[in-house]
Parts: sequence; structure tokens; C-alpha cells
Amino acid sequence: MQHDPIRPRDPLPVPAQDDKPQVPAAEFIQTYFQRLGLPLPVTQPACSRALLNTLQYAHVTRIPYENLDILDGKPLPMTCDEQYQKMVLHRRGGYCFELNGIYAALLQAIGYQVKTCMGRFLRGESTIPMRRHRVILATCSEGTFICDAGVGQQAPRHPLLLAPDLIQEQYGETYQVTREPFFGYVIQTRHKGSWRPMYSFTEEEQLYVNFLMPSYYCEHAPDSFFNKGMMLSIKTHDGRKTIDGNLFRIFCGDDVSETVISEPEQLIALLDESFNLEKPSLEQARTFLAAGSVRR
Repeated sequence: MQHDPIRPRDPLPVPAQDDKPQVPAAEFIQTYFQRLGLPLPVTQPACSRALLNTLQYAHVTRIPYENLDILDGKPLPMTCDEQYQKMVLHRRGGYCFELNGIYAALLQAIGYQVKTCMGRFLRGESTIPMRRHRVILATCSEGTFICDAGVGQQAPRHPLLLAPDLIQEQYGETYQVTREPFFGYVIQTRHKGSWRPMYSFTEEEQLYVNFLMPSYYCEHAPDSFFNKGMMLSIKTHDGRKTIDGNLFRIFCGDDVSETVISEPEQLIALLDESFNLEKPSLEQARTFLAAGSVRR
């Protein structure tokens, strides 16, 4: 019996550098540092743990977590260049797919070895949730670090060293990275004397196209809380400022103050002064206030 000759297998696509900014690297770094309120580098910054700490602290205290485009009916920018236009040049924020997308591009432009991963946000969940969190791993000579500027709740201001079971303390908060058979790496936070999981991730490298579908779900699904009301958060040295629905809160240590936002002009001033955001129009502010309250 004769068999057809075996033909060569079609080659698989060759992995290439993922989405990157369309502007020159030096310009990208300079304008990004300006948005972060950092001194402009005169030469290419050297990759180090200290620089990672500086960048992430500036990121989470200068560029807020926010969902205003979703409430305004605007598709979210998912390419690096679109995210650069929105968050760096137009003084906006975003959520994890956006914030950690552009943050990863900055780290890569500086020279870190960067991998983006997919995670499950576990805090407050009683069942296993879908993967809908973007995580960054950045490597330099001092180790591999979990970099994340895309969590609106309590979260590290400095990257965590990817070292399972090591206790890591910063700004009065305690973290630990554990390794679980199903979840992979799990970020744990110390809360009232016990550990609670924040999110998990596995190490398979993700391209930006892998985040399109979960982001679309977060934007449009009826059971997504991202499209139910305003969600904003920006960290401070000893706490954070948030807007949840029409409530503006300031967390400082164990103290929390709360103000009801009742007028669009009040919201516009808060977004500019407390969240470092470009002012929306009066009509947009009315839309945001009318969206209702988030239920999480």
C-alpha cells in the first residue's frame, strides 16, 4: 500500500515583540516620566529594583484606576499607542488591562525583561472567577518582580519580589506570594491577623490580543460591575482616595471620611484636584453621576 508522501508541516507563527508605542523610545520615556511627576531622565535609565519602586509608587499615586470611558460608552484603548494617547498625553486613567498595558510598555522601553500574564482577582470571591486581571513580571539583575498598577483596592505601592513564602512589608501593609497547584502564584495580604488572597496568576506569557475578550466582557456584560457606576481609586502615601458610585472616600490608616457627590460641578473639581484627571464636560459629569452605585 502506498502512502502519500509526508508534507512539511506549516510553520507556527513566530512570537515577536508584542504591541509597542509608535513614538521613539526616548520621547515615550520622557513624556511618561512627566505624567508620573518624576524628574526627566537625561540618559537611558538603568534597570534596578530601586527604579521599579520609584515608578510603581509614582504610577499608583499619579494615574488613577477608573472606569469613566465605560460609563461614557467609549471603547477602551487596548493597543499601547492608544493607551499612551489616553493616559499619558490626555491625563486619564484606566483599569488593569489599560494601566498595566502601558506600564509594561514603559518597563520594556527602559530595558527590563518584561512578561505580561493573566490572573484571577480573588478578593471577595466565594467561587473561582474567570481570568480578567493583567499582571506584569519584570526582571533585572536583582530578580523578577510582580509589577501592578491596576488594582483599585489595597495593593502594593512597590513591586513584590517573585519569591514564594517570603514576607514582604511596605507602607504598613504585609504581603506574601504563595504557590498553589491550580491557581499558580497567589498574592496574599495580611488582614486583621490572617492571610487573604488578592489575586492569582500563572506564568504563560500573554500578548495584548489575549486581553481583548475579557476586557470586552468587563465593559459590556450585564453581570459586570465595571459598567454599573463610577469606580475610581488613587493611592496616597498612607491610604487612598476613591469614588464608588456617588460616594467620595478618603482612607487614611484606619480612618475613613465620606462625602456624597451631588452636583456635576463637584465631581469635575474632584476628578481634577483629587484624581489628577483631565476635567470632563458638564454633560459627561452628569452621565457619570446618573450611572448609579456599584454593587460589589
